[in-house]
Amino acid sequence: MSPDAASIQARLAVFSTCEISDALIKLGSPHGGHIPDIHMMSPTDSSSTTRICGPAYTVQMVLGTNSVAPKLSAHFVDTATEGSVIVINAPQRAKNAVWGGLMTAGAQSRGAQGVIISGRCRDLAEHRAASFPVFARGRSTLGQSPFTRPSEVNVPIVIRPDVSEEDFPAVLVSPGDWIVADEDGVVCVPTALADAVITLAAKGREVDERCMQDIKAGKGVQETFKKHRGK
Repeated sequence: MSPDAASIQARLAVFSTCEISDALIKLGSPHGGHIPDIHMMSPTDSSSTTRICGPAYTVQMVLGTNSVAPKLSAHFVDTATEGSVIVINAPQRAKNAVWGGLMTAGAQSRGAQGVIISGRCRDLAEHRAASFPVFARGRSTLGQSPFTRPSEVNVPIVIRPDVSEEDFPAVLVSPGDWIVADEDGVVCVPTALADAVITLAAKGREVDERCMQDIKAGKGVQETFKKHRGK
């Protein structure tokens, strides 16, 4: 990782996913970077101390019956880069897991920070025993084969919500985009917006701290918001 990237990572990592989403909304993002319907599965199903922040290493999965999509020459875990956050996009209708305990062992040995799965995982006890951060849409007893297979790595992926895109837009994750995940959820920060997000998130934190002080002192929420947020 370059010195500039390391600096961005260190400054971005201090903010919660909520603060980052607020900043992205102010920058015009229609979804605030929020990758919906994905929740923490490991090291527990809710941990205020677990937070990961790193560049995306993307993996596109396809259905096992897809004979047209590209095939990988190496296992995608084996080519994961140190310090990365693995982001897997599985077919929405797949009911099997695309991540298990052996993959966590491989990812840890290569220095990956964690995995974000738009899909399902299994072997929860193994992930938790390893204290490896796993975020996923759900869980399954079924393994990957023969239901799905990895097709491409380090390509842009489009993660779609469980609802109509008219209700919530899809999120584009490009290789190297900043992924931040904590107990509130997962956000993607495009690399080009990272500095602006950090600046706005810092300002937002200052405003929220002033709001908290006034509200705890007994002032009304509406009055406080108008005073500090201008609305």
